[in-house]
Amino acid sequence: MSSRIFALVVAAIAASVTPAVVKAEQPAPSANQPVAVEPSKKGHIETGGVRYYYEIRGQGEPLLLLHGGLGSIDMFAPVMPMLTEHRQVIGVDLQGHGRTPLGNRPISLEAMGADMGKLVSELGYDQVDVLGYSMGGGIALQMAAQSPDKVRRLVIASAPFARKGFFPEMIPQQESVGAGMAEMMKDTPMFISYKAVAPDVSEFPRLLDAMGELMRRDYDYSDAVARLTMPVMLVFGDSDMVRPEHIVEFYQKLGGGLKDAGWMRENMSKNRLAILPDLTHYEAFASPAMTATVLPFLDGKSNAPSWAAQVKN
Repeated sequence: MSSRIFALVVAAIAASVTPAVVKAEQPAPSANQPVAVEPSKKGHIETGGVRYYYEIRGQGEPLLLLHGGLGSIDMFAPVMPMLTEHRQVIGVDLQGHGRTPLGNRPISLEAMGADMGKLVSELGYDQVDVLGYSMGGGIALQMAAQSPDKVRRLVIASAPFARKGFFPEMIPQQESVGAGMAEMMKDTPMFISYKAVAPDVSEFPRLLDAMGELMRRDYDYSDAVARLTMPVMLVFGDSDMVRPEHIVEFYQKLGGGLKDAGWMRENMSKNRLAILPDLTHYEAFASPAMTATVLPFLDGKSNAPSWAAQVKN
């Protein structure tokens, strides 16, 4: 196998963790498009032995934004203007990612979920909405289950509640992630974006080992799902790496999809499910469709029409 082909294979395997996005030059926005805003506040907060980097942008109700594995806050750059037009966005680089050092603690969704609850308190927030994508979705689930008083509304995007939710062929790909891939990943978006902001680029192989260790663990967070008390929205691409059957099971665990909603929505669950067309796991986080879908839910609004309201006696 040539080094070029092997590099592509490595990139595909690493992408199963969740690719980062390299900032590209964007065309000038039109008059009716939101524009990116610079952080009004940024810095580091230490909790759980991890020195997390954070940025706060925009105005409005607070929204904690959690990225996917091998990504950073920057992976949301394509949709950040849409978010900050409506919300004050608290972006966090997760343990070992972006500008946050890896440290010596193993990477754990449960531990990072606890850290996020403490971090928002340190920043002075009593309660926030949370949007987590892929690995960030698992962390958002843990945060909401452990500190339900801290989370008003929760969006989990492209994340299963159990390892069995992934398509079977994804498991060995995830298990193979490790330091041995580091050299072959030098031309991938994951490493290029990491190199641009990481405090110590030489830590990349160790990050790959830590992520591989995380993904070799079996897990089932059904108990955490059962502890969710706030409104929850699940969002997936129709060609996601999570099996459709698992998506439905996840929604049913939240009380949705169990019966017809009823003529007057009397059986309607407070929770929501969105499956976005023409999107894979590697595209959904940067899609305006995802942002447009989750914002009404986060605002507690419904765009559902009323047939009765259309009919006059």
